[in-house]
Amino acid sequence: MSGHSPLRAEALRDARVNAGLTQHQLANRIGVAGGERVSRWELGTSTPTPAILSKLAKVLGVRIADLLVDADGPADLRLLRLEAGYGSRETARRAHLAAATYIRWEAGAFSRMPADAELTPLARVLDVRLKVLRDALEESRRRRGV
Repeated sequence: MSGHSPLRAEALRDARVNAGLTQHQLANRIGVAGGERVSRWELGTSTPTPAILSKLAKVLGVRIADLLVDADGPADLRLLRLEAGYGSRETARRAHLAAATYIRWEAGAFSRMPADAELTPLARVLDVRLKVLRDALEESRRRRGV
C-alpha cells in the first residue's frame, strides 16, 4: 500500500458506535489486547493488519470497502487482497509470485494483462473467479491512469 493509511478512521469509529461497542469490547471481539489499539486506529495514528481489518469488518457488520479510503466504485486488486485478509507479500508468496510483480500489479503498473497461468493461482489465493481478478486488475490500472 502507499505511504498513507488505507483505513478511514472516522468510518471505523462510526461503525463501532453504530454496533454499540466500546473500543475495549471491539478489541476483545477481534482478539487484540485492550482498547488502546482500537483508539489508535480511530485516531489514524496506526493501521490494522489486513487480517485484523477483515475481522473488524465482520464484527462490525460492514464491508471492508466501507472502512477504506478510495474504495468507492469497482473492486481493485488491493481491495480483493484486503478482503482475503492478506498483506501484499503474503499474497505474492501464496500465489507463487515475486513480491515485486504482485506489488506492481496491485499498483496497476503493467501494460499487458498477465497470462491466465499467472493469474489462476492468485485467483485461488484471493478466492475469486478469474474474471473478477481480471476486472480488479483493470480497475487497478484505470486508477493509476494508464
